[in-house]
Amino acid sequence: MMHTPFTQKLQIRHPIVQAPMAGGPTTPDLIAAVSNAGGLGNLGAGYLTPQQIGQAIREVKERTDHPFGVNLFVPEPFIESAEEIHQVTNHLNAYRVQLGITQNPNISNYAESFEEQVQAVLDGKVPVCSFTFGIPESRIIKALKQRGTLVIGTATTVEEAIRLEAAGVDAIVAQGSEAGGHRGAFLNQPIEPLVGTMALVPQMVDAVSLPVIAAGGIMDGRGLAASLALGASAVQMGTAFLACTESGAHPAYKQKVLVAHEDETVITHVYSGKAARGIITDFVKDMDQYSGAIPPYPIQNALTRDIRQAAAKANNPEYMSLWAGQGVRQATDRSAAEIVQHTVEQAIAVLNRMPLNS
Repeated sequence: MMHTPFTQKLQIRHPIVQAPMAGGPTTPDLIAAVSNAGGLGNLGAGYLTPQQIGQAIREVKERTDHPFGVNLFVPEPFIESAEEIHQVTNHLNAYRVQLGITQNPNISNYAESFEEQVQAVLDGKVPVCSFTFGIPESRIIKALKQRGTLVIGTATTVEEAIRLEAAGVDAIVAQGSEAGGHRGAFLNQPIEPLVGTMALVPQMVDAVSLPVIAAGGIMDGRGLAASLALGASAVQMGTAFLACTESGAHPAYKQKVLVAHEDETVITHVYSGKAARGIITDFVKDMDQYSGAIPPYPIQNALTRDIRQAAAKANNPEYMSLWAGQGVRQATDRSAAEIVQHTVEQAIAVLNRMPLNS
């Protein structure tokens, strides 16, 4: 058992947060397994309908009495260009032909209703709700807190963390550039800030008074011990759970994770229109040669959805979005409970070996 301000806030045994990976990996079984093992399981609900969120919450509650969380994507303003969409759709049709699916799909809705998703979380009375891509309106944070829900924000820079603290969140995920999946940056900057976890965490800890959760490249107890030494109150681990027994990731996805190396991931916009780190695929390499403009998120995400889904049905990982972080070489196919237990035991052993005096 490792006590920190974050574990005390939630009354959980271990300062380990399972990252809320949207798109399928975070099944109720995975979420409950992590929470039952003493960590904090999380549902990646950014792409789910309100009905799916409500059902998933009920299924998690059937499997655990321990705290768990739900993660949502804060909507960002975007410009819709008919010309950009037309051009990229024509380009994507070549992949559709290869996969044997309909060309020029009719897409009427780019994303789920954020307001309805939030209402589903409120109705579900979940212990934790986290947000990525921005800061929800103050009325949403207030409504969640009135239900007894702890609110977590995601920041990739110190300034973003300061904004989140001012908005009234209860804890902040410090997402380093090593992290897999979508970047949580929300302050417009000319260049994507790619601050590494080791550099980001202590600076954020110094700048805010809230518990900081280190994320990015943390795969085992050594990463947990290092994060605690930097001042973090917990760690968030995603790639570490991707190939585990309870993960809902596609089998071909899991296999790619288990054989990938640390230098085989890249940050790309081609799948979703938003910066995200994943394993390099043929689709990434091919689309990097595309001379046109990639529409912004969530437009590009919607435009490539049918391709990714068809690739999954065909067991072809080269056209799937294989989000993973730079620690991917250390991924295992053990159970979620074993990963939590091993991480804690290794961290305690590492901390016990550290000299107390110079």
